[in-house]
Amino acid sequence: MTPLTVFRGQNGVLLPLCWVFGVTLLIGAWVAGRRSVPSVRWAYVTAGLWALPLLPFLPLGSYDAYSYACQGWQQAAGLNPYAGGVDLLGCPWADAVAPTWRSAPAPYGPVFLVLAAGAAKLGGSLTGTLALLRLIAVLGVAAIGACLPVLARRAGVPAGRAVWLVLACPLLLIHLVSGTHNDAVMVALLTGGLAVAASGRGWPAGVLFGLAVGVKATAIVALPFAIFLIPVSRWRAGLELAGGAAGALAAVSLASGLGLGWVGALADSGVSVQWTSPPTAAGMTLELIGVPHAVAVTRALGIVVLAGVLLWLFRRAWRGGDALWHAALAMAATVLLAPVFHPWYAIWPLVLLAATMRRDTRWLIVPVAVAAALCLPDGYNLALATKAPGAVGMTVLAGYLMWKVLHEANFGPGRVGAGRGGADVHGLES
Repeated sequence: MTPLTVFRGQNGVLLPLCWVFGVTLLIGAWVAGRRSVPSVRWAYVTAGLWALPLLPFLPLGSYDAYSYACQGWQQAAGLNPYAGGVDLLGCPWADAVAPTWRSAPAPYGPVFLVLAAGAAKLGGSLTGTLALLRLIAVLGVAAIGACLPVLARRAGVPAGRAVWLVLACPLLLIHLVSGTHNDAVMVALLTGGLAVAASGRGWPAGVLFGLAVGVKATAIVALPFAIFLIPVSRWRAGLELAGGAAGALAAVSLASGLGLGWVGALADSGVSVQWTSPPTAAGMTLELIGVPHAVAVTRALGIVVLAGVLLWLFRRAWRGGDALWHAALAMAATVLLAPVFHPWYAIWPLVLLAATMRRDTRWLIVPVAVAAALCLPDGYNLALATKAPGAVGMTVLAGYLMWKVLHEANFGPGRVGAGRGGADVHGLES
């Protein structure tokens, strides 16, 4: 498929043009609003009003919610979603699942599968299940919104601006509220874990982190940085966090009857080869100029570099660096260097960056805008139609963003109001 075939589709130019126009308006309003947020309450209300029109309609931007529904149905029926996809295990709604994922086992942890099973059992039908899955996602978004002011105030960031940057972000509205992605639950538990750790409670924070990992394994990246938020010895804090996380994850794994089968299923999540992942984009660019098998090599190198960056960030936090700030940078590095990237993954670092960044926030605009505009309403990813130019462009953009992550790590979150894109602290708290 090419850009021309997208515009020659069943709805011609109308669907993609209306979508791009609407997303552009959202991005423009989001960018303009970040400069002057009267209060946290104003940010809550405005973002909520923006989200309201999305609630009564089917998921936009992705078919993942239909996969969730089938995986929940399988779990509720006593099947093992880690043993195979809907092609093997069956599902009454299998036709709604994207063909790419019909043979793939569930790549999510037992916490989410238990939630999805509850939605399928209570919902009864596909429509009812989707409605309950959306309710779960919206509750996750609400929890994120509740935790943001706590983290922002600890970091010395205007709470109103932090709430606005996240809850009014087009990515969150499209992919968490409308798209119903389970990232809402993972990020809610992760931010909750950090907020509880910041209050000095290690065991409960560990439990929340364990549950977050039980939704998506990526949450484990932020766990080590929570050690530095708890006002006890670091070894004791580490034991409390690790004990709480391991206990919670083990309890849910045993109670669900699924064990750790999801760990093996994670390998199937790398089947997507798109330039939206920077290491993949670098490999695609090299293959364009004749280097064979470059994607596999650059993906492997990305994992190696990521491990080094995470260790470096942890070492800086150990030596007294801001723990929340370094956790945010660790999530950003994870998204940048992972072999697979979907637009909603950008929300993981965005939430923590919004709560900790006291410096100019303008550099967030371009990556968020690109990610928000990538997927059409029917879930088609424009990256599939722009392989060559996208790979080259992403290689350049990723190089800049990786430099920015390392630069920000060296210079810290900065001073509130630094730069024209910064916001003055006065009048933004409430």
